[in-house]
Amino acid sequence: MAAAAVKKLQVLVACALLLLLAVGCRGSPLQIGFYHDRCPQAEAVVKGVMMEAISQNPGNGAAMIRMLFHDCFVEGCDASVLLDPTPFSPTPEKLSPPNNPSLRGFELIDAIKEALEVACPGTVSCADIIAFAARDASCILNAGKVHFEVPSGRRDGTFSNASEPLKFLAPPTSNLSDLVDSFVVKGLDAEDLVILSGAHTIGRSHCSSFVPDRLNAPSDINGGLAAFLRDQCPADAAPGGNDPTVMQDVVTPNDLDRQYYKNVLSHTVLFTSDAALLTSEETARMVVDNANIPGWWEDRFEKAMVKMAGIEVKTGDQGQIRKNCRVVYRN
Repeated sequence: MAAAAVKKLQVLVACALLLLLAVGCRGSPLQIGFYHDRCPQAEAVVKGVMMEAISQNPGNGAAMIRMLFHDCFVEGCDASVLLDPTPFSPTPEKLSPPNNPSLRGFELIDAIKEALEVACPGTVSCADIIAFAARDASCILNAGKVHFEVPSGRRDGTFSNASEPLKFLAPPTSNLSDLVDSFVVKGLDAEDLVILSGAHTIGRSHCSSFVPDRLNAPSDINGGLAAFLRDQCPADAAPGGNDPTVMQDVVTPNDLDRQYYKNVLSHTVLFTSDAALLTSEETARMVVDNANIPGWWEDRFEKAMVKMAGIEVKTGDQGQIRKNCRVVYRN
């Protein structure tokens, strides 16, 4: 090989190496045990707070699982949903209709962050706290049958706007096509949709989320459930008005289990988006498998949660580690 050609090859290799180094500096991948050296007690602290919170109210666990979903689908898993209004950002995500007033658990995140700041100041991101809390809630509410590791190393975002959830969080009135599209755009698929919908077996819903299209209009909802819900919910239920809450699963309301899929098959689910899972042969088959095969749903739920918790994460020198999860940290 001629000397000039060798020299050219060396230059190309050097440029490629520099490019790889540059990419590596912008962000490192998430990893299991990210805090083992810098804050070895981090995950134990989160689990301890979650166990106490769920023992007081199982709804605290449901809130954390829902918070992970609402955070990750908007701006990625970066804790942008936790930011409070400021003069610079008067309308953050938490004030958007999909989050306000139904999304809860902000004070629980505050409590976890406070404990971690005592143990390891300025070390654990709020985004990782949400992921750990949702993981621990899943395990506790499923009596340990759901058990998985969550890679960590997320950084906290600095942007939050109430218009963004409206773009990415499909409402409970959505049909199957819209639901699948909302997942595909985030790198998830139809199976992830069906599996993660199983979290609707816990928690409560405001009546306004289902009354208009499930009780005040023709629907396939079971007649017995409809009668029960009409006793609980006013016909004019609306956000900010007379809008009580009801359990999403009246059979095992505090257990994260496969009962949800049995409810879908018996038409005893609250939302149009739940009933929509039966409107295609593919997703209906998934519902049947999840309902009838022991352990089938739990195994897939573990994988889907990890997948969701990796959506558009910020790592490396992206974002920041907030000292207060509600406020962007400014030097």
